Formats: sequence, C-alpha cells, structure tokens
Amino acid sequence: MSSGSQYLTGDPSAIAEFIEKFDTFLFDCDGVLWSGSQSFEGTAETLEMLRNKGKRLVFVSNNSTKSREEYKKKFDSMNINCNVEEIFGSSYSAAIYISRKLRLSPPKNKVYVLGVAGIETELDSESIPHVGGTDESLRREMTGDDYEKIASGEMLDPDVGIVLTGLDFHVNYLKISLGMAYLRRGAMFLATNIDTTLPSNKTLFPGAGATSAPLIAASGKEPLALGKPSQAMMDAIEGKFKLDRKRTCMVGDRLNTDIQFGIEGGLGGTLLVLTGVSTKEDFLGGGKEVVPMAYVDKLADLASK
Repeated sequence: MSSGSQYLTGDPSAIAEFIEKFDTFLFDCDGVLWSGSQSFEGTAETLEMLRNKGKRLVFVSNNSTKSREEYKKKFDSMNINCNVEEIFGSSYSAAIYISRKLRLSPPKNKVYVLGVAGIETELDSESIPHVGGTDESLRREMTGDDYEKIASGEMLDPDVGIVLTGLDFHVNYLKISLGMAYLRRGAMFLATNIDTTLPSNKTLFPGAGATSAPLIAASGKEPLALGKPSQAMMDAIEGKFKLDRKRTCMVGDRLNTDIQFGIEGGLGGTLLVLTGVSTKEDFLGGGKEVVPMAYVDKLADLASK
C-alpha cells in the first residue's frame, strides 16, 4: 500500500512474524482493550497469548480520571490479567514528572488541580501537596464576591507553583478563573494529557483537552502535556521498565497520541487497532503525517490461528 502500513488481520504468518519482533508491548486501554464498561471480545485471551510467548505488557493510558489502583479494579472487573506495576497512566506520569523532574522546593511546590480524584491519588503517592480538584466548595457558580477575592489574591493559595489539568467532570467558570489567576502569577502549566476526545460506549465524548482548552484560550499559554505523545512520558516508562525501544511496540487506536507516541519515541513498531478513534482513511494513501507500521481490525486478530 502507498501508506506503507501492513494489514495483519487474517494473515496468521504475518501476525506471528510481527509479534516475534518485539519483547515488550505498550497498550493503550480505552478503544483498544475496551470501550466504556465493555471489553472487546477476545481481549483477555489475546493478552494471555502474548504473556505465554514471554512478552512483557505495559498498559499506557491517557485517561487521567483513574489512579493505577482504580485501573487495576477495572481490569479485574473485565477478567483481564494485570498487576498495578504494569499500569502507567497520565496522572501517574504527571506525578512522577513533578516529584522527580521538577523537584520544586517548598513552600512554592503546591499543585492546583483541574481534574478528578485519580489525579489527586497519584499526587498523594508522590507526597505532592495540592488544592482544587475534588474540593466540593468549588462546584458552584461564581459570585461577585469570588471576583473580588480572586483579584485581591485572598482566594488564592500563595504556595501554588503548578496548575495541572486533566479530565474534569465538574469543570466550571470558578475553577477556570482560579487556574487563570495562578498562571498569571507565574505558575507552571501542566496537563496530564490534551486528548480532545474520549472514546466510550462506541462513541466519542469530550476528553481532557476540553478541560485545558478554556485556560489555553484565556491565558494564551500552552501546557506541557505529560501523556501520550509526550516524550517525557516515554522517558519515564523507559526508566521504570528498562525496555529496549527497538524491541518495543506501541498498540493504540489513535494516530495523534498512541501511534505518534511510538514513532517519536523511536520504538521498533506501532500497531493501530480500528476499534477506537482513528480510521483507515486517516492513514491510508499518500501524504499522511502519522502512519502505523501495521494495523488490525481488532486486538483479538493477533490471536488468530
């Protein structure tokens, strides 16, 4: 094909040859292993097949709403074999980056969170102080008194040095205003990820990028994203798992995050599954910017005999 992407579905010999090239497989989750609360047929069996061949599996998700422990519960609920140490989510990636890369000195080391409990849990795991997030007092309409207190600084925590955004199911004007105020005071702008959409229940919903978008527009600043395709995330994964990039394959459903992540990271291979966001039309033909090494209709095709 002109795209150079190999179609593996229905070709057992090509699949076997492809699998043999790699020691480690990095898997996206939403749109690859499952959609919403339903796993795709054959997912558990395919992963077990790879384990039985001696392959190492790492689950790399941009979903910031769940901590690693919460992700483990989701794997368990779908009868998919997995342990916590194999999970590397964008919230965990952000926590690792803040604690081990930035290493901000107290007291100016607090994080203002625009997101949900999964982010807070991973920040706690690295002993990073934080405000905002699931604070119930911020789930309301903004008042005239709030305008005055934000403008004067009375409502702001002087120790906040970072604004971290992720998917927030309760985003509102008050939370955005606080985030903007911290950025205007010099706080760093980080994002767990900037995915524009979230695949779930066989359709698309707004992703974490929809949470950061108002802040980007209002402040004129772009966040450093710590999920795919950020190479800060790839470096952290390589450091933790000591993987050989040339013997590693990234498996995902989205070209501009999963596949780009693998290509920019210099991985030996990338595999796109067509059960999520991207379609064949997005990469087949000439002039396409991001093209996977290979693709299948669904993950279970890897286990075809």
